[in-house]
Amino acid sequence: MKAPQKLVVIKLGGSVIDSNDAAVRDVLELVRGGWRVVVVHGGGKLITQWIAAQGLKSEFFQGERITDRASLDVVTAVLGGLANKETTAYFRAAGVNAVGISGIDGGLIKGKMRDGNMGYIGDVLQVNPSVLNTLLQADFVPVVSPVSANSNSNTADAPLLLNINGDAVAGEIAAAMQADFFVLLTDVNGLKDAEGNTISHLGVKQAQALLSSGVAFGGMIPKLRACLRAANAGVVCRIVDGRSNGAILCTIENDIQGSTISASGSSTK
Repeated sequence: MKAPQKLVVIKLGGSVIDSNDAAVRDVLELVRGGWRVVVVHGGGKLITQWIAAQGLKSEFFQGERITDRASLDVVTAVLGGLANKETTAYFRAAGVNAVGISGIDGGLIKGKMRDGNMGYIGDVLQVNPSVLNTLLQADFVPVVSPVSANSNSNTADAPLLLNINGDAVAGEIAAAMQADFFVLLTDVNGLKDAEGNTISHLGVKQAQALLSSGVAFGGMIPKLRACLRAANAGVVCRIVDGRSNGAILCTIENDIQGSTISASGSSTK
């Protein structure tokens, strides 16, 4: 009987990648090595540019974009359209058999509005990974945009869609699919302690303490929350600097980069 392939969920950073991006090469090598790979992308910088072009203002709270109705249209167009298709195209150009989808497709992600003060930003209510499993079984690499369905869209004037943070979507997918690894690519080499030193390994309680103490701030908050969700489901999580060559391969194969968060605090699975 053939052993099941290992699964890694990768969250790309906020910038749209290109064909020379190190992450593209790493994903290609993982697929060639027999891994199942799910990619979740963001596009925060691109969204900010398009919002500004529409004469709108970008506002953030704890690393997440406050999303009014006009901003939601831009987020949907950029994340579900331009960012998703360009990212998918770059993977395919490099030889990765990628398929671009969103949280809407196949009922992948159902969300709920979090707080009226945040506008149309939501939290993940339910993950239905059947569309991802179908694609993986057919040897595709799903490239997922985090635009998701609004579970309360039947109320008056409620939109069908929600803007859900890409880190949160990726963490929920990793948890639901019981991934072997969850890798978040960012522009820093992992989590920092109060003195600014990189923390190589930490357990759930230590990660929670970074949040409650305020040591983790800004864009690191949703990343750490996503890792906590996945780690509590038994997934080994890694936050690494995606700008370095081979970052994904190094952190999975050798555990030599970034920060590892797991239920036990250990570095292996």
